[in-house]
Amino acid sequence: MLNHPSIVFSGTANPDLTQAICSYLNVKPGQRTIERFPDGEKMIKLDSEVRGRDCFVVQPTCAPVDENLMELLIFLDCLRRASADRVTAVVPYYGYARQDRKDAGRVPITAKLIANIITTAGADRVLSVDMHAKQLQGFFDIPIDHLSAEPVIIDYLRQKNIDNLTVVAPDVGNIKTASRYATALGGELAIIHKRRLTGKEVLFEEIIGNVKDRNIVMVDDMISTAGTICGAAHMVKKLGARRILAGATHGVFSSPAVERFQSAPIDEVVVTDTIPVHEESRQIKNLKVLSVAELLGEAIRRIHMNESVSSMFSMP
Repeated sequence: MLNHPSIVFSGTANPDLTQAICSYLNVKPGQRTIERFPDGEKMIKLDSEVRGRDCFVVQPTCAPVDENLMELLIFLDCLRRASADRVTAVVPYYGYARQDRKDAGRVPITAKLIANIITTAGADRVLSVDMHAKQLQGFFDIPIDHLSAEPVIIDYLRQKNIDNLTVVAPDVGNIKTASRYATALGGELAIIHKRRLTGKEVLFEEIIGNVKDRNIVMVDDMISTAGTICGAAHMVKKLGARRILAGATHGVFSSPAVERFQSAPIDEVVVTDTIPVHEESRQIKNLKVLSVAELLGEAIRRIHMNESVSSMFSMP
């Protein structure tokens, strides 16, 4: 435990999540003022004393991505220059994570760039949830605690007592995740093989496993345009699936996700509050938003107390 108490600040990207985290920790959020200059530049002023304190700033880099990212960087610099003892960037949703490798000529590895500038801005540590690719942890030269929201979603699904369950991996990249869900929920496993034509277009080719007359849970780390999850739902429905539930940690819900869900044979969509759900996204039928506030709050408590964070999860 550090000598001075912790303090949790909120950016403007998801203040409700920060408030819920602080409620779990039984503390009040740190006071700050965020304003704009006439030309649109942001200015952050800390209204709480941070010298020598263990500081956490909660700011997912969701849409508007560049705006929220820049605010996080300014916040980190502000804390560092105010002589905080330690600064942890709590980034529940890590934007730019999909640009994690050179998959074509003359393209950047933006996920690595973002890791570099978060560190340069003043972060001593990063706390995130279900990054799009686990290898992103290796992009940082500072400690990173990578949490999983799987226990939160699995607990919710267990309460539903779904019988005749098949957990479907909507692409081969999610096989391990789907397998863990199937084991935890006592269901079968099915895998869909897809081929991505463009960033928005997906061709579904075949399915391995039984979905006929089965209740389906499809899992992914994020739902962006919903092309993958809705395409998979149409495929399993044609093959005789009964009820279909789609679950993901991050509800990005980029256009045209809402429109796709309106025509998809999905009975319920489950996401967490790593990203705030805006009014348009609430048009998605039977949308359920679970909170990761306790998950993040407990991780923050353990980081401050110098306790193990990884022991929060059983190893797969």
